Amino acid sequence: MRSINGTGLIVAGLVATLAALLFPIWSYEDRSGTGLDRLDAETVSTDFGPLSALDREFITKVRLAGLWELPAGQQAQERGTTKAVQTAGEHLVDGHTFLDARVREVATQLGLELPNQPSSQQRDWLDELNDARGAPYDERFANILRAAHGKVFSVVAEVRATTRNSLVRALADDANTTVLDHITVLEDTGLVDFDDLARDAASAAPDPVTRSPAPPGPTNSPPPATPVSPSPTFPLPPPVSRPKPTKTEPPHKPKESEKGRSVKGDKPESRGKG
Repeated sequence: MRSINGTGLIVAGLVATLAALLFPIWSYEDRSGTGLDRLDAETVSTDFGPLSALDREFITKVRLAGLWELPAGQQAQERGTTKAVQTAGEHLVDGHTFLDARVREVATQLGLELPNQPSSQQRDWLDELNDARGAPYDERFANILRAAHGKVFSVVAEVRATTRNSLVRALADDANTTVLDHITVLEDTGLVDFDDLARDAASAAPDPVTRSPAPPGPTNSPPPATPVSPSPTFPLPPPVSRPKPTKTEPPHKPKESEKGRSVKGDKPESRGKG
């Protein structure tokens, strides 16, 4: 009886060991859509460079953004109760009119089909704005549009950093400039709830790989970042907040009596000989 039990334990141990060895291989092979294999499988060749699934998703999102933010901007121009809200609506109309033309041009060159209707979530946002009036409308407009732009902003950054397609790269540049402008004018309304944005981002995003120290954190500020070899010829872009320019003296204008004199000395120029 004891020998049978001992043999059974040995067999069970061998089976468990074999299963432990085979499970990682099975789970890896069964897992689809990961890493470089997924990138290669979902990427197509074009005359402008490889076009990934993320590239195509980005192009679609640029089109979808215009389909609902253009009417939202027009509505804000008419229904907004403050000048800041009306200005934000104007920026939305101008920016997405430009981006929509750009994305249609890019899609044509890449042979991609674009949607012609907003998504169900975007239609819900438009319905929510349609039901509001007065100050509640201003607040809903600023926060709904700001939250939407914040989400697409991260997508634009990822695409711009990783795409291998020249058309998508140029479109990402245009989208980055436009989205940042819209974020700025929406925040200029003074109605954006930043606490709500932070809570929404924290609940939706995965935990960061590198965590900051728990409050109260370090007592000393970290030193500023220093480049390894600063370039003596490439200047940094100007800061967002800059000191007011100092008054400078206007350039010296020659008096009427000084006009017509030569550079050397004070003698009048000769205007011909003989």
